Amino acid sequence: MATLQLNNVVKSFEDTQVIQGVDLEVKDQEFVVFVGPSGCGKSTLLRMIAGLESTTSGDIVIENQRVNDLGPAERGLAMVFQSYALYPHMTVEDNMGFSLKLAGENKEARREKVLEAARILQLEPLLDRKPKALSGGQRQRVAIGRAIVRNPSIFLFDEPLSNLDAALRVQMRIELARLHEELKATMIYVTHDQIEAMTMADKIVVLQGGVVEQVGSPMELYHHPRNRFVAGFIGSPKMNFLPVSAESAAADGVTIRLPGGDTTRVPVQGTGCQPGEALTLGVRPEHLVLDETGPLQGRIQVIERLGGQTSLYVEMDDELITLMVDGDVTHRVGDEVRFTFEPRRGHLFTGDDMALESLERHPLASLTRLDHRAASDAEA
Repeated sequence: MATLQLNNVVKSFEDTQVIQGVDLEVKDQEFVVFVGPSGCGKSTLLRMIAGLESTTSGDIVIENQRVNDLGPAERGLAMVFQSYALYPHMTVEDNMGFSLKLAGENKEARREKVLEAARILQLEPLLDRKPKALSGGQRQRVAIGRAIVRNPSIFLFDEPLSNLDAALRVQMRIELARLHEELKATMIYVTHDQIEAMTMADKIVVLQGGVVEQVGSPMELYHHPRNRFVAGFIGSPKMNFLPVSAESAAADGVTIRLPGGDTTRVPVQGTGCQPGEALTLGVRPEHLVLDETGPLQGRIQVIERLGGQTSLYVEMDDELITLMVDGDVTHRVGDEVRFTFEPRRGHLFTGDDMALESLERHPLASLTRLDHRAASDAEA
């Protein structure tokens, strides 16, 4: 079992607290992603788990053992960094097996492990090459292979795809997901790219200012964000936010007045919400629909045609609203458009930016790739 627990973990640099009492459980075989803006503390938290940074207080527990006082080499982890850090004078095979050589493993055992890692990563034809003869994606796979041969209890990734171009990032995301399936390993991955988080994670940890804002499956965070920060960070393009006011509120919904004067009822838990209270309505771009009789209207400022989809940037009461619509729409810049949304797709946030609980529980919200694997194993 490769499990991890963080119990009220705090990290301070002099008088500045950069990690503020994080509690987290990572289960065996989970792919957990730490995500958040620059400076939120995600890399610091990963380095604390690895033993490269000490904890100011709290406990780090790996496989039921408190490891605060253990060095990086004693924790049984392997870390892949943003920079490949390959030895330029060594071949791919030598780079991948170097840590085993330092550990005193014999040549035959080293080669067997390197060949197995090369098979998994499709590096077998490249074992005799040196790093300068490899592409960026190939170098990153070598760096990952160097971690695999150590057979760690947990893999740690610190923004490993940041140096790759857009096409290679997509390819490497697919390869990392495939690698996770094949190794059935516990992995913790740090990124500022929420698309990487959404596409690879079993569980996402959203951080801001050293605080965990929400933990959940990708679809849990997408459909049921805990607050406005999570709602705006998860999803691409980001969620639209509009000022509205509460007309009436009850346990089964809140009736709101939209900027144009129309009203609609959003199915959220409204107990405690007062008539006249200022709220924020959140609607994702893909949930806004062009409608000639819709209650919302504005003027198109920018059009981005992406092939199958088109992004419309619409100015509405000094707010720039994004709509994701069919790629073949014929609208032009300057056109006036009206649009609407299904009330169940709306999110309401109070004055302190906390979300009112949705009464429409999405069926995929709690489902992860780990659940799919468990079901497949049970069937087998």
